[in-house]
Amino acid sequence: MSKLEMAMGMIIDVFDKYSGAEGNKQTLSKGELKTLLEMELPNFLSAGKDKDAVDKLLKGLDENGDSEVDFNEFIIFVAAMTCCCHKYFEQKGAK
Repeated sequence: MSKLEMAMGMIIDVFDKYSGAEGNKQTLSKGELKTLLEMELPNFLSAGKDKDAVDKLLKGLDENGDSEVDFNEFIIFVAAMTCCCHKYFEQKGAK
C-alpha cells in the first residue's frame, strides 16, 4: 500500500478503536472523543487552558446535532487539524 493508503487506513483504525465503547460503534460520544484526543493527540488538549475544550469541539463538529461525532464529522476535524499543521510548518520553514 502507498503511504496515503496506509494513512487513510490508520485514520479509520483510530476512529474504530475509540467509537462504540459507550454505545454506538458508528459514532464517538463526548467521552470517547475526549479519550481519543488524550491518547492520539495528547498535546492538543494539554496545550490549551480551556477546561471546556472537548465540549466546544464536540459542539463545533456535531453537524447533525446528535451530540456525537460520526466518521464524516471526525474526518472534517482531522482534515482541519492537518491543514493547520501544514500552515504552521510552512510559516515556520519560511522564517
